[in-house]
Amino acid sequence: MRFHWFLPTSGDGRAITGGGHGLARRHGQAAASASRPPTIDYLAQVARAAEQAGFEAVLTPTGTYCEDAWLVTAALTQVTTRLKFLVAFRPGALSPTLAAQMAATYQRISGGRLLLNVVTGGEAAEQRRFGDHLGKDERYARTDEFLSIARGAWDGPLDFRGNYYEVEGAAVAERPDPVPELYFGGSSAAAGPVAARHVDVYLTWGEPPSQVAAKLDWMRELAAAEGRTLRFGIRLHVITRDTSKEAWAEAKRLLDQISPEDIASARAVLSRSESVGQQRMLALHEGYRAGSHGGRVRDLEIHPGLWAGVGLVRGGAGTALVGSHAEVADLVEEYASLGVEEFVLSGYPHLEEAFWFGEGVLPELRRRGLLGAPAPVRLSA
Repeated sequence: MRFHWFLPTSGDGRAITGGGHGLARRHGQAAASASRPPTIDYLAQVARAAEQAGFEAVLTPTGTYCEDAWLVTAALTQVTTRLKFLVAFRPGALSPTLAAQMAATYQRISGGRLLLNVVTGGEAAEQRRFGDHLGKDERYARTDEFLSIARGAWDGPLDFRGNYYEVEGAAVAERPDPVPELYFGGSSAAAGPVAARHVDVYLTWGEPPSQVAAKLDWMRELAAAEGRTLRFGIRLHVITRDTSKEAWAEAKRLLDQISPEDIASARAVLSRSESVGQQRMLALHEGYRAGSHGGRVRDLEIHPGLWAGVGLVRGGAGTALVGSHAEVADLVEEYASLGVEEFVLSGYPHLEEAFWFGEGVLPELRRRGLLGAPAPVRLSA
């Protein structure tokens, strides 16, 4: 198993609202509205904490309301020693040959610490901000061509003519070493075949294990038809403490900060998303109602230890592993038994929660013989 953390480049804090995919973003406020703005000094603290806590990489998001992933992570390679950076980017926003060149350069200056998360895009309004007016299925068809060219350029020169791109002699000065692994998520019928043809790791959001199992079976069949096999990863939040009672008390604290008006506002926005994955996230808490007739924290426990409270007011990954370190490790094992090998995690705030997981759950997994010894970290003076 491989464990990764999240870099909050739209801001961080002790609440699940504000910044990033939260309500502050939806109301058009800047990242500065977060209680911890995404300064390079703060992001460096999170990156160092993730490295020290035992995570292999950090996922850096892409979009209007976060800092640019390529620039921020390139800077952070200078203040970390072994941490990898899972850089999210949108194929429609740059040329495939340029992306291949950027990745090759990144590998050379970082010592091979780049991973790539391909985000085709599920919200039409967000895509239009970047000048992309294609429909959803066309965006995936374009991603298919984009990845063919980017991979081909690493071994170029490549000539390619498709419906969206035409290149001649696409190449880079030197093949990246290693070639960056490609991560990709998408639940729609248009997304699956693209992942099956091109990517190394297929990512799913944290749905209950039965739903994850069905999705992984779907992807295995598609990959087999292409003569390929995939690794699988899952994107989750996490609240882990020394006892189950403490963990659920923290979940309750987060939930108590959210008003019914917050929930209604978020749902009105998120329900317009074109993303199948986002609609599946929304469905996980469809029956929840806050206020005098509901609102209990455990009402959102959709599987033992899997809590859908984050998705009430945030887009993207909307579920969290909640419990004692042993209970969270149990749920990690349950997902691993389905074939999930990579876990991309986050928590609020990201600085402290990285240590809760790294010092609580990772040692528990090692005690069970499920995880190797941590890699040594050379601390800067």
